[in-house]
Amino acid sequence: MASLAQQFTGLRCPPLSTSRLSKPSVFPKQNKMPGLLPIVSAVAISNAQTKERLKLKELFEDAHERCRTAPMEGVSFNLDSFYSALEKYDFNSEIGTKVKGTVFNIDNYGALVDITAKSSAYLPVQEACIHKIKSVEEVGIVPGVREEFVIIGENEADDSLILSLKSIQYDLAWERCRQLQAEDVVVKGKVVGANKGGVVAVVEGLRGFVPFSQISTKSTAEELLDKEIPLKFVEVDEEQSRLVLSNRKAMADNQAQLGIGSVVLGTVQSLKPYGAFIDIGGINGLLHVSQISHDRVSDIATVLQPGDTLKVMILSHDRERGRVSLSTKKLEPTPGDMIRNPKLVFEKAEEMAQTFRQRIAQAEAMARADMLRFQPESGLTLSSDGILGPLTSDLPVEGLDLSDVPPAEVTE
Repeated sequence: MASLAQQFTGLRCPPLSTSRLSKPSVFPKQNKMPGLLPIVSAVAISNAQTKERLKLKELFEDAHERCRTAPMEGVSFNLDSFYSALEKYDFNSEIGTKVKGTVFNIDNYGALVDITAKSSAYLPVQEACIHKIKSVEEVGIVPGVREEFVIIGENEADDSLILSLKSIQYDLAWERCRQLQAEDVVVKGKVVGANKGGVVAVVEGLRGFVPFSQISTKSTAEELLDKEIPLKFVEVDEEQSRLVLSNRKAMADNQAQLGIGSVVLGTVQSLKPYGAFIDIGGINGLLHVSQISHDRVSDIATVLQPGDTLKVMILSHDRERGRVSLSTKKLEPTPGDMIRNPKLVFEKAEEMAQTFRQRIAQAEAMARADMLRFQPESGLTLSSDGILGPLTSDLPVEGLDLSDVPPAEVTE
């Protein structure tokens, strides 16, 4: 075997140069020397990394020097700006302050609310609604809900704030009551308590007092408990927390609207052998068994049941005794419809009531005409429109005969 020296005899290698190192591709492929090229590349990469590190070191030392000697150089935000920002965004945690917050957690006792303060705030369940509730979920307080709250206190244990929605709702309720009083409207109030002077009723979430002198019925406080009664506002004083109501004024207002022949909506309260008592806006009226239908009704329970809602017509109204007589019989398009098809009766109720009122007006006109027939000396007569006026020359002295006036017809 030839020696290693003999193998390299006659082999000439050109001298290494910088240009040849930077361009290793000039070596002929057949003359590659194993191990030489990787060493040259590694030296080049190492030099580049060293230069990059030196550059970063210089930048760091320069930044360190500027932070040490001139930390605020080139910065527009200074200490005055910092204190101004603190004053602008300083959180006001005084009691009575209204804040916006977002609910992020709830439990059996209330809800945690983020109000962008240094600590979270808490809404107790008893402060979540003007009405009594068992959980905040009943009034829609769930994670993600954003509301306006009012600060009512601070928890000394962890410096967290206590919030309320009920306080805001109370303010709105008083404002609503003042508006209803100004409009002189009738509202419904639920009786929740009583004392020696009257009963306590809840209206718009507020507890108001109804003196016994302002209750139209002779019912006792126990009989009125848990019932809704019509009321009107007598006094609304938020500063003194005085809310005085009257059932008598509300009833008088309702009764003034009960004209003979008018159709009202009622609810069956109770059944008796002689008829049914109907609640028509806080007033009890009697629908006598004979006024239910033209057909004979042997058992009222086969036609009506307590809790049924129906339309009835006012037949008579005794304001002194507080008695109202009702009828569905007069509303039947054909006799017996109240038994066979009460829905049709209620659909045609206004039309049939109008017919009833027209017949009443005709009857009254005939009665006045008969009176004038026997009293021509009065100098008045009845026109064809049913209006009393001076006696005219084109009418007979004995008055106007209305015996041939046809009954009113319902127009389709």
